[in-house]
Amino acid sequence: MRRNHALSKIIEGYRSVAIAAGVVVAALFAASVMVLLGRSPQAGIMLPGVVLMAGALVLALLAGGERMIRTRVAFAAKASNDIMASIHRDALTGVATRAHFLAALRNEVYHGSARAVGYLQLDMDNLKVLNDSAGHGAGDAALLHLAATIRDMLPNALVGRLGGDEFGIAVLGHDNRPALKRLGEELLRRLERPVAIAGRPVRLAATIGVALAPLDATDVAELISKADLALYKGKKSGRHMVVAFDPDMLGDERHRRFVERELRAALLLDELELHYQPVFDSDRVIKSHEALIRWRHKVRGIIPPGQFIAIAEESDLIDKLGEWVLRRACLDLPRLGTPVAVNVSPAQLRHADFAPRFAALLTETGTDPRSIIVEITETVPLQVRGIELANVDALRALGVRIAIDDFGAGHASLQYLRGFAFDIIKIDRTYISNLGENRIDAIIVAAICDIARSLPVEVVAEGVETEQQFALLRQAGCTRYQGFLLGRPLPLSELELSRAA
Repeated sequence: MRRNHALSKIIEGYRSVAIAAGVVVAALFAASVMVLLGRSPQAGIMLPGVVLMAGALVLALLAGGERMIRTRVAFAAKASNDIMASIHRDALTGVATRAHFLAALRNEVYHGSARAVGYLQLDMDNLKVLNDSAGHGAGDAALLHLAATIRDMLPNALVGRLGGDEFGIAVLGHDNRPALKRLGEELLRRLERPVAIAGRPVRLAATIGVALAPLDATDVAELISKADLALYKGKKSGRHMVVAFDPDMLGDERHRRFVERELRAALLLDELELHYQPVFDSDRVIKSHEALIRWRHKVRGIIPPGQFIAIAEESDLIDKLGEWVLRRACLDLPRLGTPVAVNVSPAQLRHADFAPRFAALLTETGTDPRSIIVEITETVPLQVRGIELANVDALRALGVRIAIDDFGAGHASLQYLRGFAFDIIKIDRTYISNLGENRIDAIIVAAICDIARSLPVEVVAEGVETEQQFALLRQAGCTRYQGFLLGRPLPLSELELSRAA
């Protein structure tokens, strides 16, 4: 709209100049006619003066018109530039949009370019937690603060918002990898300084991947891909760090993509199966089973979950796997004859619709919720008003029992005991393995059993492998036992054969 208005002003200016020049020319023509008709000596003397005055007036009008047109053109150009600048800026943070950032980066990074570019790909840590706990306004404030911090520290860098909480930073003429890494670390230190968001001081954190052009890549897509690999490694290693690209990462990425592709095929080709490990009481009577997923690959044989679950958690595969496990366990329940425990990944609990989908599957398969136990690891962040805790509470409301798996392996044990309601504690196997030799482990196990009795909840000891361990655990007050001494994980068909024997 502003641009069209400016152009109409220019056209109007041209029209004004043309009319004025036309009037002058008409006056000059009329004067000439009068001179010719009158043929008086005075008119002959006046004619040159009239002509000179008219010419001067025309020149003055044209000069004024030119100045007016120049002004109008400059106004239109500024309006156009303002509009284009607003189109190229991210509406929230003011940095370049993804499209504009990539276009500008392509002007600097291309095959044959002699100019070095240091590229940092930044992804904020736990922005979703801030959104969930304090609202999206707090998340927006965090993104604004991040953008301002980057501009303050790197005023000459090219900065773009690539996604929700992901930013690209291009430092032109920079090819020193250690120095660029130090630059990223300084940026993280500045973000750590408390800033007031939603009425309380907040420390922000991020993970950064670093890559260089032309040392690591000679086109933009490859440069971003390699910085993203470094960023992924930083996220996997604990977050809140700066990681520079290394060629060895390419091998890890190829393996990850291979496993993800094969796992998708396994879901379609029915290569997955469940093995069930029994859980016993103190009299060695089976009270429940734990469902453990196995992947029977057509070439590589049985693949344990430790080799593919982490990769599945990085994509939508973990939801598909979790649904497959629950459905299979529900269908096997009549043949098992006992309640069954299924492991739930932290990645699954982060979805707001997890509990409703879980309940719908139980209804579909006609499964009594009281016959299902959900095991979650102690490392799952169950925060007050968090999505994870809301899902856990919804499952318990259905009648599903909740077990804390690997209790004592993380750093939130006491917080878990105080923070939410649960039904079963599974003591981590590291405390069981040296029970007869390590006095501290024995004290810890006895303390957990005392706490469990006071709540009251069941206590399951994992990894029971010797009769001595079994005896000491009974003496300490454990109520359930699981391990190779009592029963190994087996497919349902073999489990039924072992019972018959």
